[in-house]
Amino acid sequence: MFFKIVNKIEEGIIALFLVTCTLLVFVDVVMRFGFSKAWIWSQELTLHLSAWMVLFGASYCLKLGAHIGMDAFVKIFPPLGRKILTGIACSLSLIYCWLVIYGAWIYLGKVKMLGISLEDLRFIPTWVAHSILLIGFVFLGVRLLILLWTVVFGDVEVFRHADEAKESMAIVEELKKEGMV
Repeated sequence: MFFKIVNKIEEGIIALFLVTCTLLVFVDVVMRFGFSKAWIWSQELTLHLSAWMVLFGASYCLKLGAHIGMDAFVKIFPPLGRKILTGIACSLSLIYCWLVIYGAWIYLGKVKMLGISLEDLRFIPTWVAHSILLIGFVFLGVRLLILLWTVVFGDVEVFRHADEAKESMAIVEELKKEGMV
């Protein structure tokens, strides 16, 4: 139940940031080229919203298996070997997440202590805008822990990932059936 709520919140945040970025860029382009005016702050806001969207999206894509994977090497191993390699990959990824979380904690603490605000959006403290470093990698770490748990105690052998070649071939087969290719 808790993870369903977190997933819905995550989906909502990603969608909100995507729509907001799209609208901001659209309005900014119309203002610039249509009226020779622009909001100076919109670029900075779009940049930060994009960073938030990407880092929320990274953990969400790990959950969905939407990342592109290169598993030709892993596929040559038997199931136990795939589990071991996936466990090692999860562990190394968790170490990386921990390093970023630790570094982000120190960075955000120093920026907060200095009281720095964003350049164009002066009412937003920089530590708030950059806190996605900490939040995003915590989310990613949780997703990796869940994956590691299912590899060790479940029936999962490898990272779920998008298989673009298989998807493309399925589309070609559908088009052939419909007589379009």
